[in-house]
Amino acid sequence: MPDSYDVVIIGSGQAGNPLATALADAGRRVVLIEEYLLGGSCINYGCSPVKTMLASAERAHQVRTAVDFGVLADAPRVDMAAVVARKDVVIGAMREGVRKNLTQEHPGITVLAGRAVFTGPHSVRVALETGPEKELTAPLIFINTGTRAAIPEVDGLAETGFLTTTELLDLPELPEHLLILGGGYIGLEFGQMYRRFGSRVTIIESGEQVLEHEDADVCATLQELLEAEGVEFVLGAKAYRASKGAGGQITVAARTSSGERRLRGTHLLIATGRTPNSDKLNLSAAGVRVDEQGYIQVNSRLQTNVRGIYALGDVHGGPQFTHLSYDDYRIVRDALLGGKSRSARQRPLPYAVFTDPQLGRIGLSEAQAREKKIAYRVAVMPVSNIGRARETGRLGGFFKVLVDAKDQIIGAAILCAEGGEIMTMLQLAMTGRLKYQVLQQMIFAHPLWAEALNNAFAKLKEPKK
Repeated sequence: MPDSYDVVIIGSGQAGNPLATALADAGRRVVLIEEYLLGGSCINYGCSPVKTMLASAERAHQVRTAVDFGVLADAPRVDMAAVVARKDVVIGAMREGVRKNLTQEHPGITVLAGRAVFTGPHSVRVALETGPEKELTAPLIFINTGTRAAIPEVDGLAETGFLTTTELLDLPELPEHLLILGGGYIGLEFGQMYRRFGSRVTIIESGEQVLEHEDADVCATLQELLEAEGVEFVLGAKAYRASKGAGGQITVAARTSSGERRLRGTHLLIATGRTPNSDKLNLSAAGVRVDEQGYIQVNSRLQTNVRGIYALGDVHGGPQFTHLSYDDYRIVRDALLGGKSRSARQRPLPYAVFTDPQLGRIGLSEAQAREKKIAYRVAVMPVSNIGRARETGRLGGFFKVLVDAKDQIIGAAILCAEGGEIMTMLQLAMTGRLKYQVLQQMIFAHPLWAEALNNAFAKLKEPKK
């Protein structure tokens, strides 16, 4: 006979874990199934390990550039094994915190290590890491299985020994020349990180700019800043073949507008996007619908087409950010336990690209405002105008803020040393529907980065036609 629960959660990610604790605390019998590692992608091979290693790369960069600040130091020597070991300690503590939270601090949660597949609309079979299979049933099932690296169709790629971000984060040696296929935020963060560690880095992007959804001026400036550190870019390059030579060198052949390019390196990172982990769940047995890319289709309340089955986080498509996955949890929690209905369709989308300088983004870009035919004015201020930037030597980037006809902020791209933090201040102003003049006249402590908001709106202009 199958084991009966009130709730089955498949996947221990940033939506599934807090949902498990909230429902267990409300008296539900919850079973959470995780095939890989507790904590999901963010903790194990996404945000947290990448940002931990970025911190090491930043230290190396500070040592390398210390002479510019009057400090004499030897050139940094990066011990990649030690960098990875530090990352493992940080992530291990986070993962242990998740394990303790799920297994000790909240009675009512059963955690199973294994792979789950549907056997019916409200039943799953779990192949455990140890022990016999288990059959489980529940009236509520939540799918929180996330995504994995999407591997492009490039002839010969499988034989090159390419790396995904998961493997590269555990690589104990420094690549001599890292080729990166993909110029999105993952490619840019890893590109700058490994350049600062000491690798030669070449980013190969099929589009005509990096960060395809950003305004061209933002992308061009960020690219220039990374090129100044030695990152190489090959844009408009359609990779069609890859090979590995007898000496271990990897060659990527790409078609560009100026002809074929052959790009050679010692390591190849694939950073061309993600694909959902829905294909392993036997969703057909439950009747759950997916789109042509495999993302689970949900309504505004994150319900699938099958009553009682929900999809949370990256597996249902759309922007793939940890903070949106966590908000998925809040939407479902409030609906089930608080009787409150909120749509997952219309919600703010703040995000940051953790290059140096950071790119903080909220609201509409100029391209989006034009597409929606929204009348706006735009203010652009170079970071070099900010006192804090001159004092710290972090001069690259600019503020770009969009204001509508009612003088309210409708979007911003903040490319500066603390771009994500400044973006969040603008998000708060947008949430409170403050007019830009409030920030323009506000007293900020001197000399903070935030003080720049007094001056950012001084040159509001109509957009160029």
